[in-house]
Amino acid sequence: MSSSNQHLALITKTTSLIAAGDIVGAESALAELADSDGDGALMVVLDQLAPKDILAVMREYDDSKASVVNMLVTPEQFARAMVLEKQYKDLTHTHLRNMVNAVVFRDDADPVEFLTAIGDLEGGAEALANYFAEKWSRIEAFARTGTFDATEDYGLTLSDDELLASGYVQPRIDLDEVADRDWMQMAWLLRYECRDLFIEMLLVLRAKARAFDLGLEEGDETAEEDDGKFETSETDRGKATPAARASDEESAI
Repeated sequence: MSSSNQHLALITKTTSLIAAGDIVGAESALAELADSDGDGALMVVLDQLAPKDILAVMREYDDSKASVVNMLVTPEQFARAMVLEKQYKDLTHTHLRNMVNAVVFRDDADPVEFLTAIGDLEGGAEALANYFAEKWSRIEAFARTGTFDATEDYGLTLSDDELLASGYVQPRIDLDEVADRDWMQMAWLLRYECRDLFIEMLLVLRAKARAFDLGLEEGDETAEEDDGKFETSETDRGKATPAARASDEESAI
């Protein structure tokens, strides 16, 4: 069988396994290709897989084992998949955070390349806002003060205009101080390496918080885009909201 036919057969098999809910089987099939034909062959296949199928594999990240897809997915492929993640209705965004951290902070990656690719897509700022949803007041504190101290009496939240005007302030803390391969490092990189995207993300996060305060369910504003193809079990649905307060945040990842 020629390489192109082999790749087509694998794509068909992978897509079928994912449609049947066998994510482990789909990832195993992709890993077998990398083992037999090399990483380059897998990268060719990933470039032809639908973003929703790549997402299905990546969001089941298990930190107890390496995922060949997470290790090889390109920034552009990852971004196209990430903007679809909201359709899973995972209200705690646990899968999203784990997936993002596993890929963006992998050893060979330049996180800024991934953030730039995400910001280039429609829906990218919203996906990042979902990533930070459980840390809303901490991110607001970071925007206001340059630190992550979110005590209630620390100061007033910046207005939207003040936020836009604060884009090019100098860091108060060094990247090394927050290099946790998690949300603090992500926030630092966004604010100081992708400043416009940080502001756009925070404005989206504020809009989500206001929508929550008005009693709207997350995703109501984009309900017409939801085709119902992505669903999670009830155990995958949490009670966290975009407007989670600091008392709730301390128990979040």
